[in-house]
Amino acid sequence: MDNEAMNPSYSYGGGYAAGADRTRTLFGQVMWLVAATAGFFALGGYAGRNLTEGWAFGSFIAAFICLIAIRFVVSRTPALGTALLFAVGFLLGLAMAPVLSFYASTNPQVLWQSGGATALFIAGFGAAGYATRRDLAVVGRVCFWALIALIVFGIVLIFVHVPGGELIYSILGLVIFAGLTMFDFQRLRQSKGMDSAPLIAASIFLDALNVFLFFLRIFGGGGGRD
Repeated sequence: MDNEAMNPSYSYGGGYAAGADRTRTLFGQVMWLVAATAGFFALGGYAGRNLTEGWAFGSFIAAFICLIAIRFVVSRTPALGTALLFAVGFLLGLAMAPVLSFYASTNPQVLWQSGGATALFIAGFGAAGYATRRDLAVVGRVCFWALIALIVFGIVLIFVHVPGGELIYSILGLVIFAGLTMFDFQRLRQSKGMDSAPLIAASIFLDALNVFLFFLRIFGGGGGRD
């Protein structure tokens, strides 16, 4: 008889420790992928600083295609999934380059303020989502549909003047992505397979990017225009 059969408590403790080790390893892997993707985003933002709006929009479409492709390839070829994740970061950097270049040339402090606020936001709500034992699946579903409604509201703002609409839009966006960030970090804690790392990293990166853009609207004065 082996040691695990002789001592069930030892076997349970070993399994728990192994599970905890896998969770920590996955967490480290995902955070590394998020950081690397953010680096590619910064690189794309610098490389595309002189892009026209047409090329920037094309980069956004290409990034969206890469995001869809990740879901289909990551389970079969994790390395390709990781490469596509980095491509998403770079292409979104190209897509956002005109906006980033504008703020960098007119009010660079806004970029630093938005970046710092985003880091605190993701760290705070990410830690809350990772630590909570309450199932956040309902929160994730509600926030998803709320995000759809927010997109519709954003389209309305293009054609209809709403006093304080930009500020309302940004604050609602932050509330929605607070819930999505908590949900994604809980998903990170509960996930077992390492092949899920690129997908979770993509979700967390997109959470951070959207939060950054909402803060950019607020600190840049866009949220204050009526």
